[in-house]
Amino acid sequence: MYQAVGDPDRTVSGARTLYAVKTWRGLVALAVVMVLAACGGTAEPRWHTPAAGAVTPSVLPSATPASEITLAFAGDVHFTERTLKLLDHPETAFGPMAEQLRDADFAMVNLETAVTSRGTPQPKTYHFRAPTSAYTALRSAGIDAVSIANNHTLDYGQVGLLDTLDSARAAGFPVVGAGHNTEEAYLPLLTNVRGVRVAVVAMSQVHELSEQWKPTDTRPGIAMAFDLAKATAAVQAARKQADVVIVFMHWGVEGSSCPNAEMKNFAAKMSAAGADIMLGSHAHVLLAGGYLGSTYVHYGLGNFLWYGTSHSTDSGVLRLTVRARQVVQTEFVVGTVSSTGQPVPLTGAAEKAIRDKLATAAKCTGLAAAPTG
Repeated sequence: MYQAVGDPDRTVSGARTLYAVKTWRGLVALAVVMVLAACGGTAEPRWHTPAAGAVTPSVLPSATPASEITLAFAGDVHFTERTLKLLDHPETAFGPMAEQLRDADFAMVNLETAVTSRGTPQPKTYHFRAPTSAYTALRSAGIDAVSIANNHTLDYGQVGLLDTLDSARAAGFPVVGAGHNTEEAYLPLLTNVRGVRVAVVAMSQVHELSEQWKPTDTRPGIAMAFDLAKATAAVQAARKQADVVIVFMHWGVEGSSCPNAEMKNFAAKMSAAGADIMLGSHAHVLLAGGYLGSTYVHYGLGNFLWYGTSHSTDSGVLRLTVRARQVVQTEFVVGTVSSTGQPVPLTGAAEKAIRDKLATAAKCTGLAAAPTG
């Protein structure tokens, strides 16, 4: 859960800041700093200390960085049809696999929906939106931040996107990958994880409506990978401010367990720009991971909390142990999307079947089994 520490609307050098700490079983494990650009203001992300007079938690992250941190990631999440019903009890919406997220020092998923009750459906096939209780469900599952750089955040137009941004701020829940303008959309999310400075950049590489949904200086939108100059600059800016840089992507071909050339080329460019970890979702199937030089890349995390039929029910949580910028241990906790839409863990023959698929998928990634640089 999050406890507010400071004033989320306090403006410092044109940037809004939110201070929060993650507590689990009574222990403060994480301090999260979310930087959102003030509309029309200067949007340079910075590290800040709490405002004078702010309530200070009794335990803060150590000034000495931890030697290792654990990060957890899962794929696409939304709340519609059968998963909307789960918000009747948001504290348990994610089911048993939430434990894998809560146990990590930092956990993140892709929020595949607008959070709004307004707006006009856009000219596309699928439209997802959720009530603000989605943030309670995310927080209760131990999720610390979400990417909203995907092909559903603007399902209900700019009104829906602006409602999503406003409701996230009101809930004190960190989102990344969209904004009121170009500068804000590409801003890294800056987080202190047990004394280790972590930056997350989120972008979409989905072509559908990308021209209409990209941000401009005066139009809200989501950060797009197609603008290579802006994508590179965002990762380079994150590199200057953080010990660990994560790039969370929405990419791939739906139904394909192999990355295409566009994904591979972009991964190489972001690795060169300074990304330590790259991962993402969108294909609705699991893809595999490995190392591109010293960068750990996982091409696809599949569906996690999902409303209905899809290309696959294979799911899971990717857990990474990071030491001195390097991913030194990886674990994929195998699951499946159940009849409730919740992910549940698998064992035995069902688990082995998915691991066999992942082993096959690894052969088309072009990635190494260990760091090579």
